[in-house]
Parts: sequence; C-alpha cells; structure tokens
Amino acid sequence: MGKRPLIAIAVIMAVLVGCNSASKTKTLTSYVDPFYGTTTLWDSVDLGYQPSPHPEFRTVLTEHGRRPAQGYARAWGGETYPGAALPHAMVQATPVTMWGSGSGYQYEDTTIHAFFHTSHGQWGLGHVPILPFTGELTPENYSSAYSHDNESAKAGYYQVYLERYGVNVEMTTTKRSAYHRHTYSKGDGKKLLLNLSRTNSVRAGGARGTFKVIDENSFSGSQNDIYFYAVSNCKITGTDTVKHNRETFTIVNFADGKKTVELQIGFSFVSAEKAKKNLEAEMLGKSFAQVAEEADAAWEAALSKIRVTGGTEQQKRTFYTCLYRVFQYPALRSDVDGEYTDPRGNVVNKGFDYYTSNNYWDTYANKMVLMEMLEPELTTNVIRSDIERARTSGYLSSGFHGDFSTSFITGSYLRGLRDFDVESAYEFALNNATKPAEKGRRGGRKYLDEYIQRGWIAENRVPNPTVKTEEDEAKASVMKTIEYAYSDYSVALLAKEMGDMENYELLMQRSKNYRNLFDPSTGFLRGRWDDGEWVTPYDPAYPYYVYMYRESSGWQSTFFAPQDPKGLVSLFPSEAAFEQKLDSLFTIPFAGYEADNLTGWFGQYCAGNQPAQGISYYYYFVGKPEKAQEKIDILMRDYYDMGKEGIAYAGMDDEGGLSAWYVMNAIGLYSFSPADPEYIVTVPIFDSVIVDLGGTSFTIAKEGTGRKMTGITYGGEKVDGYFISHDDLKKGKELVIITE
Repeated sequence: MGKRPLIAIAVIMAVLVGCNSASKTKTLTSYVDPFYGTTTLWDSVDLGYQPSPHPEFRTVLTEHGRRPAQGYARAWGGETYPGAALPHAMVQATPVTMWGSGSGYQYEDTTIHAFFHTSHGQWGLGHVPILPFTGELTPENYSSAYSHDNESAKAGYYQVYLERYGVNVEMTTTKRSAYHRHTYSKGDGKKLLLNLSRTNSVRAGGARGTFKVIDENSFSGSQNDIYFYAVSNCKITGTDTVKHNRETFTIVNFADGKKTVELQIGFSFVSAEKAKKNLEAEMLGKSFAQVAEEADAAWEAALSKIRVTGGTEQQKRTFYTCLYRVFQYPALRSDVDGEYTDPRGNVVNKGFDYYTSNNYWDTYANKMVLMEMLEPELTTNVIRSDIERARTSGYLSSGFHGDFSTSFITGSYLRGLRDFDVESAYEFALNNATKPAEKGRRGGRKYLDEYIQRGWIAENRVPNPTVKTEEDEAKASVMKTIEYAYSDYSVALLAKEMGDMENYELLMQRSKNYRNLFDPSTGFLRGRWDDGEWVTPYDPAYPYYVYMYRESSGWQSTFFAPQDPKGLVSLFPSEAAFEQKLDSLFTIPFAGYEADNLTGWFGQYCAGNQPAQGISYYYYFVGKPEKAQEKIDILMRDYYDMGKEGIAYAGMDDEGGLSAWYVMNAIGLYSFSPADPEYIVTVPIFDSVIVDLGGTSFTIAKEGTGRKMTGITYGGEKVDGYFISHDDLKKGKELVIITE
C-alpha cells in the first residue's frame, strides 16, 4: 500500500479545508486508502501459477507494459471500489472502468465509462450509471481516458479528471444520497449521460429504466429496483435520447454560464418520492464541502471503535484500511422513514433499519464477529432483516453450503445481543437443519435428505473434473457435509438456549458428521461415491471449484472442524502425526494450477480465499501456538500490501472477508468458532489496542518485544489456556499478552 504514489492530495485538502488540518493529531481516516484492493496480481510468484495467454482480454499487462490485447488472463483481484460511501450506506458513488467486473473498477484500466451509485466489492449492483461530458455523444465509444496521477480518494470522497471531456469529477455521499461536483474546463456545452439500460450485473439493454424532468433544476427516474431524484444547481435546457445497439442513453443538457455543475441525487428502493424525501432529509441545502466533512467525521467515528498505538505507519495504514472495508457492507435498504420493499415486493415499515443480506460463507468467521463486537445495534438490525426475509421462504440464508447465518445469529445471541425475535430466528434455523425444501422452492440446504439419512453427502461421478467444474455437474459433497456439520453445531447451541434439549442432542450428534468423510489411509477428508467407496482418482492438492470441495482442496477442507478441533486431531494416529500433517500443508509447494479465485499460495494454504483462514490455529490444539503465530505473521506480512503498487490483496476481499481476518489478527484475537462467544488469543502487531464494544471498552496490551507468547493475563489475573470469553472482555479490563 505504501508503494502507490500519493496522488492529487491537494484536491482532497482543498475540499476538506478546515476539517482536520487544524488538528495536530493524525486522524484515523488519513490512514485509509480506498484504492486498496482495486488492483490485480499479475506476477506468477504472487498468484501461485503462470497466468495463461488471453488474446481477447480487455485490459491486460504484458511484459512490454499495458495494452488492450495479446496479454494474460486477469485473475480475480480484491474487487473493491475506490468511490465515496458512508459505513453500511445505501449509496456508493464510484467509477466503472469495466462493466461486469467485481466492483466495476479495475486499477489497471485506463478509461472510465461512468459513475454508478451502488457497489459492494463483489459482482452485482452498479445502479444508475452517469457520465458528465461535452460535445456530441459517440455512443459506440463514450468512455474517457484518465490517469492515476489525477485521481484521488479518501474515506467518503472520490475525485478524477476525465481527460477526453476536460471535466474534473468529485463525489461525496450521505447514507442515501450522492453529491456530484463536475467542473467543466471549457465552461459551456455541459451535458450528462444516464445509461439506464445497463448495470454492473446486467448486460447492455438488459436493465429497465425510466426518466422524467421534474422542473428546470430537477429530474427523477428509476432503474430496475432503485429510484432516484436529482437536483442540479444548473438549469436543464433539454434532454435527448440516443439508442445504440441494445443500449439507450438519456442525455441531459445544462445551461451555459456556470463552470461547475453540482448534482445532489437521492435514492430509494421504494419510490422516487421517497428518494426525494431521503435527499431532503440528508443533503439538500448543504454545500459539497459540508457533506464531505460530515462523511469524514462519520468514518472517523467508525474507525475510532478500535484505537491502536505502536506498530509501523505501514501497519496502521493496512489495519485502518481493512477496518474501513469491514464497515462497508451490509448496506442499508430502508428509507429515512423506515420503509423498505420486502422480498414479495410489498412496502413495509417494521420500525428498524433494514439491511441487505450477507454472503455469510465469506464473512461469518471474522467480518460478522467484528460487527457483533463493534456494532451491536447495527448487528441487531441485520439479524432482524434476516428474520424478515426468512418469513417469506421459511429459511435463513444459506451461502453456498453451510447455514453460516445461523452461526452469526447464535454467536450474536451468546454475546448478549437479545433485542430481536429469537423464537422466530430459532424456528427458521431449525428449518434449515431439519426440513428439506419442497421441490421447486428455494431455500434450505441442498441434499439435506441425503445428509440426514446417512450423515454425509455423496459425490457425482464426474468424468473429468477440473477447477471450473460447475455445480450442476458436481455437488461439493465434502464441503457441504463439513459445513452442514458446523451449522448443526451452531443451531444446537441456540437450541440449548431455547430449552429444546431434544434437538440440541440430535444436532450435537450430527455436528460430528465430518468424521464420516475422513479417510485414514490418506489422512484427508475425502469424497465418497454413492456406494460408500472413496472417490478415485484422488489428488488432495487439486483446487476444485465444486467437485468434492468448494473453491478449495483436500488440504484446506481437511482442517475444518471448528466445533470439534480436538476430535479432528484424534482422527490421526497421534498429536505428533497431526502436527506433521499441518506442517506439510505449509511446506509442500503448490503445483501451479490456475483458478481465477484461488491465488496467493503459502504451500497448500490459499491466502486469497476464505476456506483456509482458520487453519493456522489448529497448532494450538497440539500445544504449539508459536507455530501458529509464525504462520499468522507471515500471512499478515507477505499476503497483504501485495503487487507492484503495494495495494493488492492475495485474492478477493468478498465484502470484507480478507480485511476482517487481518483486523482480528492484528489486534491479537481470532474467532476460531464464531458461534461460540470466545476468542483465541494471538500476539498483536501493536503495543496496545483499545476496543469499544458499544458501552464498554477493553484494552489489549503486548508485554515484551518477541512474537512468542509465554503468558496471558486479564485484569491482572492469569488466564489458563489460550481463550478469552466475550463476557470477560465486556468487563472492560486489560488483556495482556506476554511475549519473548
């Protein structure tokens, strides 16, 4: 991250003059780099494989530099966005350089197509693309070149100069509104393009849009399921419609005279009228500088929930940028008056802020636990939102395989968050675990009948499985089995809290089902055919997409039993044999298989994807925490701040999944089993850390200069073992990690 040159800082400072410049204390927002994670790894050493030639890839890097063809295929990068947003907001105002990419923005690209208003660091969204321009529209190629030398961003603010049109674009936001400031160097001929026929997830011509001029300074419209209402400081002199192939462009013409066009745009998922009310409540009447200042202050307050001292400036930049990513999603979907549109299309108001669902498979282990710790009120509203969605289907969200929404709800409840309908939450969680979905209906676990009947799921006989084998061919049978087993454990803990001991006993027994796929002859969790025979041929190092495993290999999936780590160890001949197996995972070189979403290899550990994240901590269960710390330190040091610019992740951040792993380990805590209200203690990279739990704060302090942990105290009393409970942390004392 530190390798990327400082760009257009003067622009930011001019916008935020008076906001922080008078303070002698460095603000936390000054450590945030919104460009972090927007780059792609190209070097074969970083990727773990040699990327294949790809003559048609839109923007590639070659040994001779950047050019539009004859290069190498781009792996998935962090897929984050650099644009302006507030924590967990409805609106994200950000540039699009590549339609259909993760966030819409790829740092390697050299042209900007538009600026849209929803993004979440994964595929999808990208609503209401707009582009300021001058002259006549060239519909087949309207994008503008730009340079990183004239592009800048900070928390809540983004700026770039469009070279083709001579327009400097600045954006800032509130929760439900975006503020655009477009400064035209030519002064006259000011126009705005709206491309309502596409989004980042819908190809050209596939989106549905409406548009109308309200008065000489206002217009409104919709695109698919989102509505907007815009107010301009410049008079609208007319509009035009241009069609090209499947795309339809709406062009707004502004009166001459003013050099700068300011647009304040409110958004809503209910109606254009509600978009207007959101705009009036949050932004209308404020200046651009005022909104930018308020955005900076909102981020400063969010980041202040964890305050660190010590460490290097680089570590602080990485830490607070990762924490910034953690706070971006899930996103608000209700209006200022509380109304939102439910899954059936009804407009309802349940009296709380309604949020999007999460990709729990990527976020349950660290990201959602950080939310439980740092944002208890928001976490409660997210759970309420999940429950309301479940009332439609009868099931809680199931991401890929396991019901990690149940881990999130159980973990929240056991950490003391109780202000939600836990009876309904438990009912839906139990449905996930025990009720197969009716044929043709969505929801619940796939192959649940099979799982219940024999305690494991069989794999399909795929003739030639590869890294790209799709889910309609294979079942990801091992991954489903082991993740269902952990989800059973999560629901069991909640069953016990609800006094349902019959289901508690049943689900706790099922939580051991991962053992049914352990092959003692190889020492791996391995797929089985329907007749019970082991899948052959078998290569535990091959990273499948959905054959036996999901985005992982036998090496990674074998080390997943957070509900029963000592039970997993017991499957091996001895603790020493387990330790040797774990050592081998980090020392056997990756064989160089190319898969878009599996990059950043540390032996057989894939740092760029979530399935490997909990592996290092198994050393604790054979009495070797120092070995875990050695691996954790290598991962924090070598698999963040990657790439030639120093701003790449090892892989896709997935709504903050990789970011949250760094945050947790940097402060010295790890949620080994997120459904359990406790944390494994590791050695922080900072001298001291103050964590605000929302009402109480506790401190983490490091004593000594080494990285080997020799003792733990809390409130001056020795801690036996390596775990600290959430209830203890809420007492607000000091956790001291003693090192040598």
